[in-house]
Amino acid sequence: MLEINTTVAIATFSVYFLVMLAIGIVAWQRSSSFEDYALGGRSLGPFATAISSGASEMSGWLMVAMPGYAYVSGMSSFWVALGLGLGCLCNWLLVAQRLRVYSYVANNSLTIPEFLSERFQHHTRLLRGVAAVFIIVFYLFYTSSGLVAGGKLLNTVFGMSYEMAVILGVAAILSYTFFGGYLAVSWTDVIQGLMMIFALVAIPVAVIMHMGGLDLTLSTAQANAPDVLNWMVDATSGESLTVLVIISSLAWGLGYFGQPHALARFAGINSHRNIPFARRIAVSWTVIGLLCAMAIGIFGRAVFPQGLDDHERIFMFMVDLLFNPVIASILLTAILAAVMSTADSQLLICSSTIADDIYKAVFRKHATQQELVWVGRLAVLGVALVALMLAFNPNSGVLGLVSYAWAGFGACFGPTLILALYWKRMNQWGALAGIVVGGITVILWSKASGGIFDVYEIVPGFLFSLIAIVVASLATKQPAQDVLDDFQRVEAELQTSQNLKEVNV
Repeated sequence: MLEINTTVAIATFSVYFLVMLAIGIVAWQRSSSFEDYALGGRSLGPFATAISSGASEMSGWLMVAMPGYAYVSGMSSFWVALGLGLGCLCNWLLVAQRLRVYSYVANNSLTIPEFLSERFQHHTRLLRGVAAVFIIVFYLFYTSSGLVAGGKLLNTVFGMSYEMAVILGVAAILSYTFFGGYLAVSWTDVIQGLMMIFALVAIPVAVIMHMGGLDLTLSTAQANAPDVLNWMVDATSGESLTVLVIISSLAWGLGYFGQPHALARFAGINSHRNIPFARRIAVSWTVIGLLCAMAIGIFGRAVFPQGLDDHERIFMFMVDLLFNPVIASILLTAILAAVMSTADSQLLICSSTIADDIYKAVFRKHATQQELVWVGRLAVLGVALVALMLAFNPNSGVLGLVSYAWAGFGACFGPTLILALYWKRMNQWGALAGIVVGGITVILWSKASGGIFDVYEIVPGFLFSLIAIVVASLATKQPAQDVLDDFQRVEAELQTSQNLKEVNV
């Protein structure tokens, strides 16, 4: 347990929870249809889209796992940060505008499985159902990673049992996600994203002031861990990074293309013409956050030379050491904000998938909007309970859970979405092959080890998925004329937007 003012911490957490709940209630009043619940009626502005996108993508991983990884690996953690930064930029450049336009053209699709089904006019439910199953499976692990991070936070701050801490975290997330849907998740993510970036910037600045300057901080860290500033050497083991390790680190960026909760932000923005502005904000937020998270871990070598029993708690211990109880409570709340900012988005996407792509598509084709909203809400409860059980192991590592789910989504949906948005010859069989091959590759590859199997599973998953899409599409009939016409409509809309932009300039 940290040596902070427990009363202040409880008060800070309580105020935070009440604000989130109030936002959820307001959003509930504005969610009259399933489109409102799943995508907020496509009404979110560029600033809110950008900040909520960054917060939902990074989550507790940025506050817990990344500083811990940098504490252990030192400057060599930069390769992961570089891959993520490039992945974020490329995702906004290549996917955002096209997905916003195409998801609307494709019969106003509200989820990724529905988009793929409508994109190829494949109404046999097979493609939609398979995509939905993979989303639910990988989200269970992803959501549980956030619950683990939240459990570690509450356990460290208040000294309560880890299991009770996880339960309280789930209750807090459900308090507003259950009612408010997409708007509640996005509005709260804006607050959480701003809190996260404030906390991430504040700690390195405080360390530098505490240590007497940047040079002294780095020299002290290097004295305690000689390889901490070497980009090509692991700071703990002293071993040089291999080509496979560097490739695996950079490959984290591939995961961005297939994260449904991040892609939902692209579909939910009020206009695709606002995406360039949103992109600048989102990429800046991500890069600053990654660099500061790295700095926290590396500077931790100067502050805690003796090492830590759990390196993923480095953020919490730094806060406890450097700030007074009031500020420490606010910064620790930022970790919980980070956890909730992704867990709520994951629960929402998962529940929307269950309601729209399973319940409506398979069982109740003519389900009413209100019926779907309540099915979605009940699905939030069900998914949260399963993720809760997965998170009950206190020895679970946030980084391990995130890396598995991140690879799964990236390999399943990254190649599929990119080619669906850019290659008109792609058909439903290519999409189905890409999802299945990508997902199964990640699952099987993660269970093997040694030699080539030490490569991060997203690399073979992404590559094999691409190959499967191309081979399956070319080996089967080309898309119907209606599908090709929709593709041309999207191209024409994007070209018109570009021309208008050039005229305005």
